[in-house]
Amino acid sequence: MNWLSPPRIRGAMRVGSALLGLGVTGWFLATLWPKPDRVAPGAPLSADQPDTLAPFPEAPVTVLVIGLDADRLGAASNQAAPKGPANADALLMLRIASQEPLQVLQIPTELGIQLPGEQDPGSLAQLWRRGGVGLVSDAISDIVGLEEGDPQRYVVMPRAALRRLVDGLGDVEVVLEESYKRQDKTQDYTVNLQAGRQNLNGVQAEQLARHLPDPKAVSERRQRQEILVAAVIEQVKAPSGIGAIPDLVNQLDAELETNLSRSEQLSLAAAIIA
Repeated sequence: MNWLSPPRIRGAMRVGSALLGLGVTGWFLATLWPKPDRVAPGAPLSADQPDTLAPFPEAPVTVLVIGLDADRLGAASNQAAPKGPANADALLMLRIASQEPLQVLQIPTELGIQLPGEQDPGSLAQLWRRGGVGLVSDAISDIVGLEEGDPQRYVVMPRAALRRLVDGLGDVEVVLEESYKRQDKTQDYTVNLQAGRQNLNGVQAEQLARHLPDPKAVSERRQRQEILVAAVIEQVKAPSGIGAIPDLVNQLDAELETNLSRSEQLSLAAAIIA
């Protein structure tokens, strides 16, 4: 049984035809940490070199990142339109290895998923409210073609955690091909981003990740999220970002839901920087 969830429904799900174009089967290796904290003990923390920030992971690690459309974990409402329980607004699979480039796979949240015993399919985004990490992880494992039990690590990030992450790293640099402006009185939410090269703080980063003027334009929002993810990764590698990581891990502890220990988080950060 997968420790993430109730008994798996692998093989019983029916996934919408949109996933046929993903072409990601076999993308991951199944050589993850077999037990928590599989890192060398006693290494000193330093912002000067990635290999002294923390020991590198001993094997490639896959991490599921779930970005929620709620402001905080456990929020009764996502304050979106329409309001309701939180959904998975962004889904990423990361493959992190110390001697290989970081690999990031964005998974479309609008994929249709039909659960056993149900007549009508729902979107992958809606699975979060139905079964949390376990159900989302099971569905993505089927879509991607992972071995049972993978991914073994996950991070659930609400909007407040995204803002804190970006502010803690010291802003992120992006290049936007167009300006984005919108005022949504229903959600008490404003987007005001100009075209061109610029540094975004946490609030602005949330605007870029969240902006969806047309409910049918989810793929365009995913492209904007891709820009933001790349910018965050680059800032993690910057000297100022490296120096902020140990404190930032502590600051995010109450904002995130994750089964990564602090030492594992530092280890993965060191591998990304390297």
